[in-house]
Amino acid sequence: MLLNRRTQSQKTPSKFFSADIWAPITIGIFALVLWDMLVRVMHLPPYILPSPLLVFKTLITDWNELFGSLLITLQITVVAFFAAAISGLLIAILFTQSKWIERSLFPYAVILQTTPIVAIAPLIILWLKNNTFAALVVCAWIVAFFPIVSNTTLGLNSVDRNLLNLFQLYKASRWQTLLYLRLPSAMPYFLGGLKISGGLALIGAVVAEFVAGTGGAKSGIAYRILISSYNLQIPRMFAALFLTTGLGVIIFIGLSALSDLILSKWHESAVKEEN
Repeated sequence: MLLNRRTQSQKTPSKFFSADIWAPITIGIFALVLWDMLVRVMHLPPYILPSPLLVFKTLITDWNELFGSLLITLQITVVAFFAAAISGLLIAILFTQSKWIERSLFPYAVILQTTPIVAIAPLIILWLKNNTFAALVVCAWIVAFFPIVSNTTLGLNSVDRNLLNLFQLYKASRWQTLLYLRLPSAMPYFLGGLKISGGLALIGAVVAEFVAGTGGAKSGIAYRILISSYNLQIPRMFAALFLTTGLGVIIFIGLSALSDLILSKWHESAVKEEN
């Protein structure tokens, strides 16, 4: 046991110096340096391309307003994401219980996914004009739910046939087969769909905010981007864009960590190789 503890203590620091962490950080710093050099060499005015330092100063100056708007967009994203996760899982389970239902309804899920959200968002906002928050959530949900439906349905249908025959041999009920075989087998697919859906929920929320054009104290980050672009406040627009991008990265990292936490003990896609 003492040897294992020493081994773990020796391996722990290597995680902080791994290429997975420092490689993207190095590339990001290099890109910022090139960006700053481009602005200085070409003498670009801030209303065309601001320098990274100016964007950072603007982010600090306007932090309270921009961060407050980002939190509103985050609320829409989180509600739409959880709605997509729950509804997507339930619909996928429904599809696997009846091939007739899957063949009848799955094409409509595809049609809903391939319809541009910009085209249908005005209608949704018009229909739910008394509740703008609900309208924005619906728009983000439409964008986010299909990856979960598609991935989870694939996972539920990709069970080991030998195990399925074994369950049938022991006369397991349909719900026992679903609970103890299909759902565990579909877990990696479901978690993969969540990682895709998290970013799409944010995109759907931002696009819906663009279309809605809601302003005031309860406006999301997309409204700040629009107003900044209209007023040629390009450093402020870049600051809002960086906040939105950072939120998307945090969502992806969080869902990836959740996936690794759930799958790390048993699934080969997340089990770490021991040296």
